[in-house]
Amino acid sequence: MNIALIDITIIGPALLAGLLVLSTHVPLGQQVLKRGIIFIDLAIAQVAGLGVIIAANMDWDIQGVPAQMSAVAAALLATVLLLWTERRFPEVQEALIGVLFILAATASILALSENPHGGENLKDLLVGQILWVTLDSLWPIVLVYIVILGIWFKPGERSRFTFYTVFAFSVTASVQLVGVYLVFASLIIPALSTRQLHGMPRLLVGYIIGTIAYSGGLLLSTLFDLPPGAIIVWCLFVIGVITSYVTSKLNWRQKLLTTNNVPE
Repeated sequence: MNIALIDITIIGPALLAGLLVLSTHVPLGQQVLKRGIIFIDLAIAQVAGLGVIIAANMDWDIQGVPAQMSAVAAALLATVLLLWTERRFPEVQEALIGVLFILAATASILALSENPHGGENLKDLLVGQILWVTLDSLWPIVLVYIVILGIWFKPGERSRFTFYTVFAFSVTASVQLVGVYLVFASLIIPALSTRQLHGMPRLLVGYIIGTIAYSGGLLLSTLFDLPPGAIIVWCLFVIGVITSYVTSKLNWRQKLLTTNNVPE
């Protein structure tokens, strides 16, 4: 362990990137869990990553606008396909999402097969490189997320088209910041951990879980020289389990008190 390795100029932008991801993924994850399409985030993230790989194979700068548009276009195409399958085959939507994920994942492997750095690029896509994030690279993401959150929290009922479109843009932006694994964990673990809560408390607790996990994971990664994406996923899991246990105990106690107060 080396405390001298802690550098706020590195951890600061990385933590800000994590908080930005959480800003959209916590509410989206609750909706994903409600709809019962758990693996949609993995599928869309993998498709967006495939778009980046295709751009890289065409010698485009993966941080440039053309590569970003390639990722968005791939994610939107997948969104349109999933929107159609949900209407046409709703009973097997989760299975079809899984098929889409495995097709995108294997297509990524094939696309990288001739690349001498293919294995490293694939690892970066899955695990992410959150510690390499800079403040300058975050400004476009901030603008995208402001629009996404404005659409998501505006009054009125959201259509399926709105959900899928917002999801595609959010995941596409996030996967290039933190990788596929953290995108999935940031969406699903806070939602699972707070499933016994409702309304605004559930949203706030989800944000707290994510903030503690990202902060703790980045700190542990720096102190013990561990891969940041992987350790943050485990921090999300541990904190999520603790939160789920505490909320279940509180709910049980509340039910017990309510039962005891019922007049005979």
